[in-house]
This record gives sequence, structure tokens and C-alpha cells, in this order.
Amino acid sequence: MEAMETSETERLAALIERLGRLIYAQAHAENLLPVHWETLRFLHRANRFSRSPAALAAYLGLTKGTVSQTLNTLINKGLLEKRTHPKDRRSRQLALTARGNQLLEQDPLSQLCSTLHGLDTARRSALVQDLEQVLSGSLIAQGRTPFGQCKECRYFAKTHRAGQPHYCELLGEPLSEFDGLQICQEQQPAA
Repeated sequence: MEAMETSETERLAALIERLGRLIYAQAHAENLLPVHWETLRFLHRANRFSRSPAALAAYLGLTKGTVSQTLNTLINKGLLEKRTHPKDRRSRQLALTARGNQLLEQDPLSQLCSTLHGLDTARRSALVQDLEQVLSGSLIAQGRTPFGQCKECRYFAKTHRAGQPHYCELLGEPLSEFDGLQICQEQQPAA
């Protein structure tokens, strides 16, 4: 019987799945589950408007109950904390502790990052754009929130009349350079 030829698209999907499985297997380091690592990564990359249990649930595509269990585990391990939101006393903001930030320095994704860094800049940039497009399409097809970098949002103003470097026109908040590089649940790609 002749072997069925695999299309390039199927090969690509299989490669992405295999990479995901390798990362998943490494993510049991430090007695954490993969979802714990992804939570720590999210909180490290998310802007101050997106560091809430609800935003985390949307990002991970998990139920609020599952996210609550994940957060409790990480709080009990001393890796993150819940704080009262400064503008809304009923809301909670999540924050990495110093220990959580230190642990991220040993992130199992580091090995993959090193390998990707070995690609030439043009190929790496093209790969980022292509995978962002694939991810965005998949998230939209599933009715999920895409999230994205603040500086690439249609509501991102490069200058602010009050002297801050940047401004969010949706939330009416000043933004720093650092804010512009973080991901946001409200992000909508600029046209």
C-alpha cells in the first residue's frame, strides 16, 4: 500500500502540535503544571488593565472555577498575590511576587526561546507574523478574546497632551513605554 502524502499544511500543524507537546512535558518543572506556568507568563506580560481573574480566564480559555483553583495554588506557593483594585474596591488585581518573578527566570520556554533566537531576524519576524495570524484566526473562530500588544491597538495614542508618553483612548488612561509593550484584553488591532 502506498503511503499517503502529507500536505505541507498538515505537516505544519503536526509540527506546531509536537512543539506544544514538548513544551507541555517540560512545564512540569518546579512541581508546577503547564497552566501554572502559563498563568505566571500571562501576569508577567499583561498590562495593569488585564491582570484580573476574569481576564486570565479569557486568555487561558478556562472556566472561572478552574482559574480560581490555579490562582489558589500559585498563591499558596507564594508565587502570586491578589490585591484590591485601587479604583474599584470590589475587584481584584493579580500580581507576581518576587518569588514568582524569580521562578520565571527558569521558565521551561527558555530552551525554545534560545532555539528561536538562532533563526535569522527576517525569518523570525516572518514566523512571528504568520503564527500571530494563525492564532488570531483560531481564536476568532472559537469566539475567544485575542489579546495583543497595547502599542498595536487602535485605541493606542502615541502622544498624550498631559505629558505622558502614550494614552489609551478606550480606557482614558495614560500609558508608559512599558505599558505599550504589554498585552491587553481590550486590544483591537489597528487598521
